[in-house]
Amino acid sequence: MTAPEPAEPGGPAAPAAPAAPAEPAGLSERDRAVLAMERRGWPGPGAKERAIREGLGLSPTRYYQLLGALLDDPLALEHDPVTVNRLRRIRDEKRRRR
Repeated sequence: MTAPEPAEPGGPAAPAAPAAPAEPAGLSERDRAVLAMERRGWPGPGAKERAIREGLGLSPTRYYQLLGALLDDPLALEHDPVTVNRLRRIRDEKRRRR
């Protein structure tokens, strides 16, 4: 019995192992949905809170925790600079008033 000859360059290659699913670069789907929610105009807090619960499946408290973390995330700024900068200005103004 003879040993198999090595594959020649450019010849048929051995089948590669399946690649692990790549982690998507950037923001998660939920993070993008939170930013999209902030881009919308709301007639009042009740409508927004209802949309947060129904659309995202989050409590308003958790939503605002996630939003606060997103405002400090450079990926969020890259994804939606207008919204993130607007919300940062509002947050900074509220902090200055305290």
